[in-house]
Amino acid sequence: MSSTYVMHRSLRNTPPVATRGKGVWLYDAGGNAWLDGSGGAAVSCLGHGHPAVIDAMHRQIDQLAYAHTGFFTTEPAETLAQRLVDDAPGDASHAYFVSGGSEAIEAALKMARQYFVEIGQPQRTHIIARRQSYHGNTLGALAVGGNEWRRQQFAPLLIDVAHVSPCYEYRDRHENETAEQYSQRLVRELEDTILELGADKVIAFCAEPIVGATAGALPPTPGYFKGVREICDKYGILLIADEVMCGMGRTGTLYAVEQEDIVPDLITIAKGLGGGYQPIGAVVVQKRIADAMQKGTGFFQHGHTYIGHATACAAALAVQNVIRDENLLERVRQLSLVLQQELRERFSGHPHVGDIRGRGLFFGLELVKDRATKQVFDPALQLHARVKREAFARGLMVYPMGGTIDGRQGDHILLAPPFIITENEIDMLVQRLAAAIQAAIESLPA
Repeated sequence: MSSTYVMHRSLRNTPPVATRGKGVWLYDAGGNAWLDGSGGAAVSCLGHGHPAVIDAMHRQIDQLAYAHTGFFTTEPAETLAQRLVDDAPGDASHAYFVSGGSEAIEAALKMARQYFVEIGQPQRTHIIARRQSYHGNTLGALAVGGNEWRRQQFAPLLIDVAHVSPCYEYRDRHENETAEQYSQRLVRELEDTILELGADKVIAFCAEPIVGATAGALPPTPGYFKGVREICDKYGILLIADEVMCGMGRTGTLYAVEQEDIVPDLITIAKGLGGGYQPIGAVVVQKRIADAMQKGTGFFQHGHTYIGHATACAAALAVQNVIRDENLLERVRQLSLVLQQELRERFSGHPHVGDIRGRGLFFGLELVKDRATKQVFDPALQLHARVKREAFARGLMVYPMGGTIDGRQGDHILLAPPFIITENEIDMLVQRLAAAIQAAIESLPA
């Protein structure tokens, strides 16, 4: 394609035209095929073209594509909300539907603030989050996120948010610390920050159970989230779990926090909720939050034109039905062992792979110049971008990112293949990734 009227992510290059998808594969107009090793951006949990989801969308469109939520509710929205609430941890009572992850975070932030206004604590105005996190690209979500590269030029437009350390064991745990002691140190830092801001002035702490795009599938250390929950409870602060990328089965349980044995007050979901078949996100709300609004003003002061979109809800419900009917959570757990083994066999001794981490079908490789010292490559070399190009040239889609450590230094590769991937396709993914990393490193100037 020589010209385009679309403002693409890059204004210098026009990407190939995707024309169809089947299973874990995407195809362009020339018939070239790419193995979707990252689910796009950890979105396509069922792969492409699942017949049950497509049939559900057709049936919904034939009946009703859209009805504005200022006037109507719809059966797919009601049924999907009940499913999400029933499956959620704790005493969840409602789901608020939006069109994506950034919108879900924006809604959760406003919901958290309104909750405290409703219960007579309007002095609570501060949000705490973590450095090297990512919570979305709208201004509120960007402010809460700790991705410095994405934040930098828009900083004058962002609300002031306090950021504490990430749970980044590979880089930050001291040699004389156990993993549990490291967790305790991070929890103490959170408590110190709360006290510094004023314990009665903090609205919420927002964190990804497993950090996705910014730091590359960083799992928490043992006891970290239990400690966070205890501190939030101690000071009456809400806990927002951002599961936009890591939730809906990606880590082997429907909600990632299930593995931490905690109950967040608000959970944001998107990506794997609808699997890419329609744009959709949601906030899953614990009962006491909804009750406070219902007994107070009686409404949530928020909204968008396409919230609760009937076709999007029908698609998402079909995705959730497939995950349940095809026992895909168990499949994710089984394939996780296969993927881990393949990655460790191929990369555990690799001189430029410092860390292999993740859960379920959500893994990251951190690239280093020197494995022994954890020294990084010069950020100007853009190694992550080189890996992406080399992988794409070999028929593989992965999700590399730079600035892993502090927004400037460090490179990682994120893997999030569809839940339906086969063992042979996992082997192909790892082989092509190994070749791409090697080619990228060899392309660096001497």
